[in-house]
Amino acid sequence: MDRRRRPLGSSYSVGQEIFEMLRKLGVLIFKNVLKVRVPGISKLFKTSDEIESDKLEKGINASIIEMVKKREKKTMTGENDSFGSDFLGLLLKANHEANENQRILVQEIIDECKTFYFVGQETANTLLAWTVFLLTLHTDWQEEARKEVLQLFGKQTPNVDGIGKLTTMSMIINESLRLYPPGVHIVRRVEREVRLGKLIVPSNLELDVSILALHHDPQIWGQDVQLFKPERFSEGVAKATNNHVGAFIPFSMGPQICVGLNFATTKVKIALSMILQRYAFTLSPGYVHSPLHLLTVRPQHGIQVRLQPL
Repeated sequence: MDRRRRPLGSSYSVGQEIFEMLRKLGVLIFKNVLKVRVPGISKLFKTSDEIESDKLEKGINASIIEMVKKREKKTMTGENDSFGSDFLGLLLKANHEANENQRILVQEIIDECKTFYFVGQETANTLLAWTVFLLTLHTDWQEEARKEVLQLFGKQTPNVDGIGKLTTMSMIINESLRLYPPGVHIVRRVEREVRLGKLIVPSNLELDVSILALHHDPQIWGQDVQLFKPERFSEGVAKATNNHVGAFIPFSMGPQICVGLNFATTKVKIALSMILQRYAFTLSPGYVHSPLHLLTVRPQHGIQVRLQPL
C-alpha cells in the first residue's frame, strides 16, 4: 500500500498489530470502568486485567516509538527529504519545531497516534456495518446511493474530488449515525457554575450526556424518529434538528469533537462506494439483530449479507 494513503505511514501488519492491542486494551478499560478500587491497596495488588492492561500499554507505546525512531533516522541520514506529509510526519515536525512553545512531546505523539489508530478504525468499522445493514432494509436508498456513485466514478476507483460530492451518501451516513451512533454517551466536567434553563449546575460536576436520547427524541426529530429517513439531512444538520444546537452529536461537538470524524466518514464513503460499484446486497435470513455496546455500538453477531455481483 502506498504510504501516501496511510496516515501513519506504517506497514499494514504493524498497524494491525497496534490496533489489535488497542482493541484489547479498550475492552479491558470498558470492562472495569465502573469497578470500585480501594485507594492505596489497588496500587499494591493489581488484578489480572490491570496487569494485562499495563502489558498492552507498554507494547503499544514501544511499537509507536519504534515507528518514530525509524522515520527520524531516515530523515537525519538524508534518506528522506523530510519527516513526511502524512499524519506521523506532521507530528514529528511539531516535535522538532524550533519554537519551544510550539513543540510537542514524544508522549503527545504517542497519544495522538493511539487515538488516530483506534478511532479511525473502530468507528469506521461500526459505521460501515450499520450503514450496510440499513441499506439492505431500504433498497430504494441503496439504489439511489449506487446511482450517485456510478455517476461520479463509474467503475473507477473513488477519488478525493468525487468523495466530497457524495451528497446522497452523506445523508445516508448521517441518518445511520443518528440511529446507531458509535458512542452512546459523552461525559463532560463543568468548569464553573452555570445556569441551564431552571437548573443551577455547580462547578466540578460531571454531566453524562446521552447521545442515544438526543438522537431519538421525537420533540427534536418528529414522531417518525425511529424510522430510517436520510432525507432529514437533505438541507443540512441544522434543518434536520429544527435548529436544536447539539442535538446531533455522533462524534461529540465543539473543542472536544472526535479527531477521527473526517477520517472515519471518508473511509466509509470510499469503502461503501466500492461495494456499491460491484454488488447489490440484501440481508441474510440468518441475521440476528442484537446491537451491543462494547466501546462502540456494534452488531453483536456481525452483519450477514448476501452479495449479488452487478
